[in-house]
Amino acid sequence: MDWNPEAWQVWLGIAALLVVAEMFSLDLILLMLGAGAIVGMVLGVLELPFPVQALGAGVTALAMLTLVRPSVARRLHAGPELKHGPAALIGSSGYALEEVSARSGLVKVAGETWTARPYDETVVIPSGAKIEIYEIRGATAYVAQVAELES
Repeated sequence: MDWNPEAWQVWLGIAALLVVAEMFSLDLILLMLGAGAIVGMVLGVLELPFPVQALGAGVTALAMLTLVRPSVARRLHAGPELKHGPAALIGSSGYALEEVSARSGLVKVAGETWTARPYDETVVIPSGAKIEIYEIRGATAYVAQVAELES
């Protein structure tokens, strides 16, 4: 089969169609095939014979599907780990509104007032001390003092 010297335009058209179709499927398969068509286009611009163009396009598409797509798809579908509600406050800093002991205590974190207990039950955190939330159980924040009070 004699391949037209302007065949690179056909490869470009195929690549464009595959990339547009990828926008509707969003599974990255058509995009990888489009990358193969781009390689076919480059080989067509170099006026290499059609079998070389087709082989280059096929090998590139196969390599993209097996080597690139899995890691890209994993990263795209994983997304960030989102924390909602009280769990989002773990690790946040604030200060003790009143002394925090095993029996009572209040802290202010992110503009909210929380009932608090020390993470270590034997510790008493003085009023005004800087704290960090280690755990939340129900409506109680379990905190630790992160800085000594300045005298």
